[in-house]
Amino acid sequence: MTAIGWLQAAIFLLLVIVLMKPLGLYMARVFGGERIFLSPVLRPLERVIYALGGVDEEEEMPWYVYAFSVLGFSAVGLAFLYVLLRTQQWLPLNPQHFANFAPDLAWNTAVSFLTNTNWQFYSGESAMSYLSQMAGLAWHNFVSAAAGIAIAVAVVRGVVRTSSKLLGNFWVDLTRATLYILLPISIVGALILVAQGVPQNFSAYHDVKTVEGTMQTITGGPMASQEVIKELGTNGGGFVNANSAAPNENPTPFTNFFEMLLIFLIPAALVYMYGKMARDTRQGWAIFAAMAILFVAGFSLAYWAEAAGNPLVHQLGVAGGNMEGKECRFGTAASALFATVTTDTSCGAVNSMHDSFTPLGGLVPLVNMQLGEIVFGGVGSGLYGMIAFVVLTVFIAGLMVGRTPEFLGKKIERREVQCAILAILVTPVLCLIPTAVAVLIPQGIATINNNGPHGFSEILYAFTSTNANNGSAFAGLGPNLFYNIATGVNMMFGRFAVVVPVLALAGSLAGKKAVAESAGTFTTYSPIFVVLLLGTILIVGALTFVPADALGPIVEHLLMLQGKTF
Repeated sequence: MTAIGWLQAAIFLLLVIVLMKPLGLYMARVFGGERIFLSPVLRPLERVIYALGGVDEEEEMPWYVYAFSVLGFSAVGLAFLYVLLRTQQWLPLNPQHFANFAPDLAWNTAVSFLTNTNWQFYSGESAMSYLSQMAGLAWHNFVSAAAGIAIAVAVVRGVVRTSSKLLGNFWVDLTRATLYILLPISIVGALILVAQGVPQNFSAYHDVKTVEGTMQTITGGPMASQEVIKELGTNGGGFVNANSAAPNENPTPFTNFFEMLLIFLIPAALVYMYGKMARDTRQGWAIFAAMAILFVAGFSLAYWAEAAGNPLVHQLGVAGGNMEGKECRFGTAASALFATVTTDTSCGAVNSMHDSFTPLGGLVPLVNMQLGEIVFGGVGSGLYGMIAFVVLTVFIAGLMVGRTPEFLGKKIERREVQCAILAILVTPVLCLIPTAVAVLIPQGIATINNNGPHGFSEILYAFTSTNANNGSAFAGLGPNLFYNIATGVNMMFGRFAVVVPVLALAGSLAGKKAVAESAGTFTTYSPIFVVLLLGTILIVGALTFVPADALGPIVEHLLMLQGKTF
């Protein structure tokens, strides 16, 4: 470990803190329907969209109508992308003449990008036409992220409103998230990436002769425009198979830092927006503190493990950290930081191969996802997932002091606790059960490349990543019909089996009256609350996951330290 490595992480977190407030304030104004500096340009376009869609922007929805709108919009998006992938061979903007996707792979990919997961069982540069990349994947990168933001805003409205059954209008929230937040930042970000050397063209691939005298194919295409929304929307799907480890997608240390900043930008800003909409920014800062503590702890462990290196390699006379699967232009510190950032959120983009991390280094991304993607989390999903944990924490605190728990002046009763627990249990149930099935059937073990604990971790990581809507992988696991279908189903439930309960939770809270704060009210912004929130998150994670995944990597790491391997 070096001082420069720690300095990178410190500067990164500092910039996130500096930027989250102005963006959070801006987002609060956008979703509050206030006039902003982009209104003269975008407001006319917004009105046209409502007119074409038959949307009354003044009409708000109860939680079940909001949820039905999310599900209906997602169903149409799924069908659109599936058809596009099944017919790309006969459509334009396919200079490499790529074939249509097989039915099971088209299903898996369509569900993946619909749910903001971007799990990829294909190589983009050898399978996906430019039209599929732009009109299919990049479009879903925008709308799946916008849908997540809209859901988070609806949940916040439910938390802060009183005596109301309405959570806003999904179509309005979706439109504003796209027009006023994702699109402007993406335009500026894409120009920055192009200036750094990321391609943005419609040219066919180029075959060039390298200095060694061999031939190499250089991938082109509309890459910068997809790269920026891939990170900003915490989507993560790479234009090429190597994702952000590829020089075309992530050419310099500056772009590496910039892309990490894009990943954390909106999730952090949403937390401040929550405090602003609650009219008490301390509420937002308390949640941010819990997220930041988990982030720092995860990065510290991952960096230590990767910087310590592999004793098996040291025995060969090669000193230093674990550089297997990492880019030399980034090194161990930036690779560990990127791995932590991308799995703290539901992004899943990678600048190194997580499968090549040391056992403890690889455990960090796994645990980050298994906590429910609430350490900043995806755009929207991190905030509403954390609010479910806040409700559970308030309930536990109420039991501890022997009084009815309250959250922002509203009593937390059976219905709210049930909704929160349903949302929280989705992750362990839909990670562990499919993993158990996979290791018991021939199709589940047919495409793993490693034996022992690491092979098991590859399977567990796949179902964890897809259920958490993350999309990163221990890439030793190969695709087949079973995994295409099973991970697709897992991604679907990982998104919508959480969305529906949290919207129901928001609807229940919105209908409650606020009670006056008293001397016995448990504050939800104090340091004690932050500690209780962290304890609740870690205890739930420990009870559900530690027997399944922590022991394997720990045993594997101890064996590695003894110079042994499987």
